[in-house]
Amino acid sequence: MPHLVILYTANLDRETDMSALCRTMADTMLAQRDEAGKQVFPTGGVRVLAYPAAHSAVADGKGDYGFVYLNLRIARGRSAALQKQMGDALTAAVGAHFATLLAQKPLGITLQIDEGHEVFDGKHSTLHPLFNKVL
Repeated sequence: MPHLVILYTANLDRETDMSALCRTMADTMLAQRDEAGKQVFPTGGVRVLAYPAAHSAVADGKGDYGFVYLNLRIARGRSAALQKQMGDALTAAVGAHFATLLAQKPLGITLQIDEGHEVFDGKHSTLHPLFNKVL
């Protein structure tokens, strides 16, 4: 973990590069540092996935409205100040990505960060060892 899942109205695929948004959000997550200057999220644990909604209804349905929902799921243990810092950084990144589109059409963007304790957390990964090598 952390995992950032992006759900969005499919009409946005023709108007923006969602792969670029995923990379931007991942890079923003990787740039986060805690109070001691340590990287907040392990490089091998950062995942950003985006899914267009096959079906959607936004507002009154009378316009070509867009909506983006971003949900970051993190493990417990980070301070409230660090959580706010992460939220502010991610909000700024997604806002910058959609700035032109926001000026052109009605578009809603919601970012939520969920912190939780899993009742089960099974993992199989060969990603972390790629980034945990001692230089």
